Amino acid sequence: MNTYILAFGLGWGEIMVIMFVVLLLFGAKKLPELAKGLGKGIKEFKKASTEISYEMDRQVEQDDYERDQARRRERESAEEKPAQAEVDKKSESSTESKA
Repeated sequence: MNTYILAFGLGWGEIMVIMFVVLLLFGAKKLPELAKGLGKGIKEFKKASTEISYEMDRQVEQDDYERDQARRRERESAEEKPAQAEVDKKSESSTESKA
């Protein structure tokens, strides 16, 4: 039977020794405070990670939107140029016929 339960190849015996040493070093009164501080740190890290991910996604979406808008403007201006050229030709021919 495999007694290795956690990562890094630690078995129950090694975990118990580590916990005993931590208890001796910090004392029973400090352990809840340390755990609370560790929990707050993990919570803040996850929050910051989520915020960064959200900001990056938002920036990518904004860049995509701006790129699409620029493409639409280019298409519209390309469609207007031939139409404007036809209007110019008609106005030139009408002014020439009047003269």
